Formats: sequence, structure tokens, C-alpha cells
Amino acid sequence: VDLTAASLGFKIINTRGFNSTSPVRSLQLIDGVDNQAPGLNFSLGNFLGSSELDVLKVDLIVGASSAFYGPNAFNGVISMTTKNPFFHKGLSAEVKVGERRLLRTGFRWADAFTNKDGLEHIAYKINFEFLRADDWVADNYDPVYGSKVDKSNPGGYDAVNIYGDEYQRRSDLSSSQLWRFRGLGNWYRTGYREEDLVDYNTRNIKASTAIHLRTNPALKEKSPELIYAFNLGQGTTVYQGDNRFSLKNILFYQNRLEFRKKDKYFIRVYSTSDDAGESYDPYFTALKLQERAKSNEEWSSDYRDYWRTQIEPKILELGYPREEIVIIDGQARLVIDEQAARNWLTNYYDSLVIWHMQAANIANQPGENSTSIPFFRPGTQRFEDEFNSIISAKSNSDEDGTRFFDKSDLYHAQAEYKIEPGFLDFIKIGASSRLYTPDTDGTIFLDTGDVKITNFEYGIYAGFEKKLADNKITLNATTRIDKNQNFDMLFTPAASLVYKPKPGNFLRLSFSSGVRNPTLSDQYLNLNVGRATLLGNLEGAKNLITVPSLLAYFNSRNLNPDSLVYFDIDAVRPERVKTFEIGYRTTLFNKLYLDGGYYYNIYNDFLGYKIGVDAEFGQGGLPTRTNVYRFAANSDATVTTQGFALGINYYFAKYLSFNGNYSWNKLNKLDEDDPIIPAFNTPEHKFNAGISGRDIPLDLGFYKFKSFGFNLNYKWIQGFLFEGSPQFTGFIPTYALLDGQINWKVPSINTTFKLGASNILNRQNFQTYGGPRIGRLAYFSINYEFKNN
Repeated sequence: VDLTAASLGFKIINTRGFNSTSPVRSLQLIDGVDNQAPGLNFSLGNFLGSSELDVLKVDLIVGASSAFYGPNAFNGVISMTTKNPFFHKGLSAEVKVGERRLLRTGFRWADAFTNKDGLEHIAYKINFEFLRADDWVADNYDPVYGSKVDKSNPGGYDAVNIYGDEYQRRSDLSSSQLWRFRGLGNWYRTGYREEDLVDYNTRNIKASTAIHLRTNPALKEKSPELIYAFNLGQGTTVYQGDNRFSLKNILFYQNRLEFRKKDKYFIRVYSTSDDAGESYDPYFTALKLQERAKSNEEWSSDYRDYWRTQIEPKILELGYPREEIVIIDGQARLVIDEQAARNWLTNYYDSLVIWHMQAANIANQPGENSTSIPFFRPGTQRFEDEFNSIISAKSNSDEDGTRFFDKSDLYHAQAEYKIEPGFLDFIKIGASSRLYTPDTDGTIFLDTGDVKITNFEYGIYAGFEKKLADNKITLNATTRIDKNQNFDMLFTPAASLVYKPKPGNFLRLSFSSGVRNPTLSDQYLNLNVGRATLLGNLEGAKNLITVPSLLAYFNSRNLNPDSLVYFDIDAVRPERVKTFEIGYRTTLFNKLYLDGGYYYNIYNDFLGYKIGVDAEFGQGGLPTRTNVYRFAANSDATVTTQGFALGINYYFAKYLSFNGNYSWNKLNKLDEDDPIIPAFNTPEHKFNAGISGRDIPLDLGFYKFKSFGFNLNYKWIQGFLFEGSPQFTGFIPTYALLDGQINWKVPSINTTFKLGASNILNRQNFQTYGGPRIGRLAYFSINYEFKNN
């Protein structure tokens, strides 16, 4: 299980590897309702989820679970259950304050009405939660992973969280002879820091209400229930995907109607809608600001011209070696004392840095006889006006801005019935259907003009359970068939055997399978992120040029078209996984609990992406048009992963316990010729170790705690390569964290006080490449709970 913080308001839970800041391989449910944002096809953590005061429990199902939960329950399921107002009545309220101006406050109220017979027949609940905090700042100014130059390059470099300073071939003369473009080398355009482009003032409002009606109150908790629920989430945070995105005033709401009888049947229909509000792409905004001042071509040209006319004469005056004409093999050639030239560049490094700064300042001004304008400098009114103009215009061809428009909807219906035939313990049968209706006005998907996108899918499933050998053996099997309108029918079986040789001991064997239909993005995406256009891939693509062959073509002297390598991409198709698991759980001495398990996954048609270039060439072999595209695509090879986990709980005293766990996860060797990026994004080794106590009577002399508790946990995560977009791919160093909390209950006033901190030692660490350094967050909270029985 990986918990990743891409920002203070956006935390991602993922299991079994292939961790991503866009967790499309995990399913998050709240009371059986898919919590995904319809336009994104994944959940934004709990940013748009349930209020903390209303959560009854969270079940984490690790591994492929499509047979039970449908498509996209691929690597695991996070299933939250909220409190039923018939059983959890009264008032709950909380206030939490902490570092980074953290403030979270909320309340929950629930009650029930009785009928004329004195039986409860209607119950309701109301929830509200508000959060605000100053988000972590993404200020990693190290060179990007795989950079051509390091920080010492006089002409600058491409920094991780500065946008618009990326490498450009036209600004690289480092391979030229040392007597040409003396000292110029490789230079980078002035970019914009993320903190100048993003709203880090995290805000989140969550509100929900539900009404429960018992249709047969005399049966009490066994009565069928009719439920209507409404959930709303709204706020501002930073989301990291292919770029870093500022989600500003995003809105998300759900309506659910359900009729159910516990452990017998349910019929559930719900709708989910989102509104992107004022959300925008900061990276693309930086590029737009640059474009509106001066084109990359003109900026690079002005930089180079200033260097040639103003700086090179100074370099020669200061003794830079001059070229000489010598006769080699009967031919006159220009040569230079290369060692002397390199020594000069080293000795005059400080001067080169200053001269490059001067050249950048000149290039940031309007050019002669051009329509360019000065660089938009952060902190000025010119910058604010232009910035607001760009982020308020839609990111489509009509408005040429960077704001997302997204008013997408999801409609879902599901029914399930449990039969107890006698020869089996039970049989479950069920069916579900789902309709997506995205509406992005061409800012995200291919729904420009009169084009309307809809996507429909459905599935049916059945499963049984049977206990044998005096209940020592439990057999379980389920099978499911799913169909998406754009893809073939898919079959996902699962089966398990649990053997209980003696009380407190369980051996489990299982086989499960999962499918993941390509997301709306995989099918319909049309997103310009500046350096490339990201495309869905329902039709396939032909005659694309590989990036390495095109770079080699540009770097060659003869521009030979025969050296270009062309390739095609097949239309995208669903990915599939098969999982085999074995595990054992035991209890020793009635104090020590051990649980270990091993899994092996086999992935087919693994979904990733391929990058290609569509280009046209004119006279002399020079390109007249080059467009870089990233297409959703499937791997041609089989991808396998495996892992092992061990958990320990040891209750060594009346109130105290030790807990620990270790996990090993491995992406097995891949086909090196397969261009699909697997993005495993998971440490191979990690462990947790902690100690906790609860309900401890503690006498300090001056005060007696009737119910004191604490926990202290140390976690260690091995460094790993985080593969995101080309801008956000790099190495996450090994890090360790210490978290802790103390709490004490005061029953006389129905209140619990908590004091704690995550990352107590403030060891700042990266959890995603391109994301912020995560530091300490200390807090104090007061929780009041009055139960109305």
C-alpha cells in the first residue's frame, strides 16, 4: 500500500505497484458509490469524498478485484462506509488547528423519528466539513532528471519546478567547433517558477445529507431501507498529472437513491457531476506568457546575436585562443588549441555567467523591427493582467487560454441479490451499467464544435460460497462479464480457498483477475500541454517518426531522409491482469499476530503511452512542420510483478502494543525494446514500526487521566524512479519519517483532545517527482461527540 502526497489537499492511496498521481488502477467507493471525478476517471483522494466525522470504517482490498467490483478495480479497492443515522445518532463536532495555518472544522448531526407505534421509521444525517491550509510549495530547482547540463552551466539549465526553461535544440551550440560561437554553448530561456503561477491556498468544503426510510419498521435493523443521499465537495488544491494543475474552485456533487435489505439485496442508482471551475494548467500558462512576449525562435536568435556582436569581442580581447589555418592532407583547415580554449572557459567562468545573464536580459526585451514586447515579470501589474487573461480563457483553439472547462456527468445503476439454495451457503447475482457524458468544450477531450461524446458500459456477475469439512474450508468463486461500447466483451473469473486448520490460523490461496477499460482520456483526450499534444487513441496512428531518429536526423550534416524511422500505433484496448496469491495468518500465545502473503501478477496489454512526431519536410530536407504527439497505447510484451508482505501485531502489556510491517515489491525484467513506460513508481523495500497504547489510566499527581492514548510510528521508504510525464520523471531519494500522536478522553464533557504531528523531525522529502517537499505538519484537535440513544 502506497500513500503519496502530491500536495496538501491531494493524497493518493494505491496498492500493488504502478503508483501514480492519477490512480486509474484503483477504485474508491463510498457506500458503494464510485468516487471518481467523471472527467478524470479517478478519485481526487478524499478531497471530494466523505467527511471524516461520518466515516464508520475503511476496507482496503488489495489486488485485482474486477470480478467483484467491475472494471478499474484493477490493483485494489478502497471502500469507505459511512455511519447509518439509525445507529449513530447525536452531535459530533471537531476543530483542528496546526502548522501551515491549518484549520479544519466540521460537524455531524443525526437523529431518527418514530411512528405512532413508537418504532423508528425515518432517520437523517447532516455533515459539513471545512479545511484551509497553506499548501507545500513545489520549489525543486535542481536540473530535471537526465538533463544535458547541470547547475554550473553558465547559460542556465532546465529546473524541475521552473516552466518554460526547457531544452531547445535551437539554443544548443555546445557541439560547435570551439572557434565558433565562443563561450556560448547551451542557453536556456527565462522561465516561470511554479509558485508564481499557482494558488497554494488550499481550501475544501464537503457537505452531505441523507434520509433513510424503513419500509417495515417492525423489523427494525432487518427492515428494508430506502435511502436518498446528496454529497457535495468544492475547493482549491494542486493536482499533479502529466503537468502540475491548479484545481481552483472545482465542484463535485452526487445524488444517490438506493433500496436495500442487509445481506439480501440492493438496487442502487446514482449520478456524479463535476465542474472544473477556474482550474488551469500552470505549465502551459508559462509557455503562453513567453509566447505573448516573444517567440522561442526570436528569443534564441536575439540571445545569439547579442552574444556574437557584444560578448565575443570581449572574449577575444581577454585572450581566448584564435583559430589558425593549417594544411592537413593537402587541405587548408581551421584549427584551434582546444586545451587552451577549455582552460580559458574554466578560468573565466564567472565572467561567462555574467555575460549570459546580460544576453538573457537583452533577449527578454523587444527585438529590433519586431512586434515582440518585454518579458512579463512576476510581481508586476503587466504580469498579473496577462496571467489573468490567459487563465480565464479556455484552453481550446477558439480562446487560446489555459483554463479547463469540464462539466461532465456519470450515471450508474446496479442491482444485486443473494440466494441461499441449501446446497451452497449463498449465491450472489448482480448487474451494473454506466454512462459517461463528458463535456469539456475541446479543452480536454475531442468534443469541439458539435461533437458530443458518450461512453456506455455494462456488466453482469455471479458468485457463490461454500463451507466444507466442519467449516474448516471455505470455497469462493465469482465470474463477471463486462462490455464497453468501444471494446470487446471481457471475462474476469476469481476463486479462493481458505483453510482453517485450528482456531486463529488461516491458510489462503486465491486466483483473481482484473480488467481496466481505457479511460476517457485514453480514448478521447486532446490536450495541448505545450511541448506536445496528448491524444486518446481509438483509431490508431500511422507514419509517426521516432524521436531518437528525428534528433539524429537534425544532428547529422547531410539531413538524409532515409535515416528517419517510421512506426504505427494500434488502437488502444483494455489491459488485463491475473493474480496468484498465497498467505497465512496465525495467532501465537494469544498476544502475537502474524500475517504474511506473496503475490504474482501477470499483465497483458499494459496501458501506457508512445511518443511520436508527425512532420513534413521541404527543400533541403528542412522540416516545414513538426508536431509531437503522445498517444495512449498498449504494451506488446507481457509485464509481470511480484511481492511479499509481512505484518506483525504484538500486545505485550495490558494497554500497549507493537506493530510493524515490511513489504517487498518488484517489477520483473521488461522487454527492453518495448517503448511503453511502465511507471511502476514503487519502492522495492519499505517498512513501518510503531508502538501504541489506548485507554490507559494515567496518574500524574496533579491530574489523573482516565483514558490516555498514544502512538508513535517510524516508516522507511527506499528510493525509486518515479516515471510521470517527460517533465516529471526522476528519482525519489530514500526517506524516513516519524509520526506521533497523544490523545486523552474526558468522558464528563464527551470530548477527546489530540496533539500530534506527521514527520515530527521535519525531514523534508519528495513523494512525487515534480511535487513539493513534504515537511512536518503538527496539529491540535478537539473532538466532541454526544450520542443520542
